[in-house]
Amino acid sequence: MATAQHDGLLQKAQRLEEQALRELKALSNAQLCEEFRVKYLGRKGQLAQLLDELKTLPPERRAEAGRALNALKETLTTELERRLDSFAHAEREARLRAEALDITLPGRRQKLGSLHLITQVTKELEDIFVRLGFEVVTGPEVETDYYNFEALNIPKDHPARDDWDSFYLDGFEDLLLRTHTSPAQVRVMQQRRPPVKVVVPGKCFRRDATDATHSMVFHQIEMLWVDKGISFAHLKGTIFAFIEEFYGKGFEARFVGDYFPFTEPSLQVHVRRKGSELRTHHGGRWLEILGAGMVDPAVLQEVDYDPEEYTGFALGLGVERMAMLKYGVDDIRTFYQNDMRFLEAF
Repeated sequence: MATAQHDGLLQKAQRLEEQALRELKALSNAQLCEEFRVKYLGRKGQLAQLLDELKTLPPERRAEAGRALNALKETLTTELERRLDSFAHAEREARLRAEALDITLPGRRQKLGSLHLITQVTKELEDIFVRLGFEVVTGPEVETDYYNFEALNIPKDHPARDDWDSFYLDGFEDLLLRTHTSPAQVRVMQQRRPPVKVVVPGKCFRRDATDATHSMVFHQIEMLWVDKGISFAHLKGTIFAFIEEFYGKGFEARFVGDYFPFTEPSLQVHVRRKGSELRTHHGGRWLEILGAGMVDPAVLQEVDYDPEEYTGFALGLGVERMAMLKYGVDDIRTFYQNDMRFLEAF
C-alpha cells in the first residue's frame, strides 16, 4: 500500500511537470507568468497540494518523494525565471527599436551665436589702432570725481560740467559712472613716462535724452599720444589714416572747431559718404563721430609732465556712431533692441 502511494505521488509529479512546462512555453506575457506562478508554485498551488500528500507516506518513502518534489519546484522556478527574462528582454528590445535614431539622417543644426555689431566694430577699430602703433589699455567704469573731472581741467565750479549730467552712486558723493573714457588718460600718464601711445575702449554713461543719435549708455574709444614734438599735424594725419582704414575711400571727413576743457585747440570730426546725390545713411548728412584736440598743458602738469618738453593729442570716438555710418543704421537705439533680424544680419 505504501509503495503504491509513493509511486502514485511520483507519477502525479511527473504529469504536473509535463503539464506545467507545456503551459509555461505557451505563455505570451509577464502577466500570464504571474498567474502561472500562483497556479503551480503558490501557497495553495498544485505543487503545494502534492507536498501535503507527503504526510501520508511512511518515513522511509517520504524522503525520496520529498527530494523529487523539491527538484520539480526548482525546475519550475528556474524555467519561470527564464521565461520572465525573455519577456523583459523582448520588451527592452522593442523599446530600444521605438526610440532608435536614424544616424544616417543629417543632425539638427545648432544655431551659433556671434559677436554683437558694437563688439565687432570695437575690435576692428582696436586692430587699426594697434597697426598704427597704439597699445590697448582699459580703465574702470566706476570713476572718482577727480579722474572724471578735476584731473581733466574741469573743477567743481567749471561751467563745462553742465555738459556731463552724470550718474552718481547712491551714498558716494565722489563716485560716479564715468561719462567718457578720458579719465584713462590721467591714469595711464600717472603710471608712465613719455612716450605714451594708447587707446582705451570702454562703456560710458550720461543722462542724455535718448533719441536716434544719443543713448544714456554708449561706447567710446579714447586715444592718447604724448611725446616730444607731437603736433596738430600728427593728430590730423592719425585721424585721416584710421578713418580711411575703417570706412574706405568712399567717405569724406571734415574738422569743425569745438571746445573741451582738457584739449586746446579742440575740434569735432564729421564724416559722410562722398557724393551729394547720395541721400542714404542719415540722408547723406555729416555725422559727428569724435571729438579731439591737443592735450591742454594743465592736464600735462597735473600728471607731472613738463608741457614745455612734451606735447600730445587726445581723441574720443563714439563706437555706435562709427557703426551707424558704416552700416547704414539710422537709429542708435536699434543696437539695443535685441531684434534678432538685425543681430543676425551681422
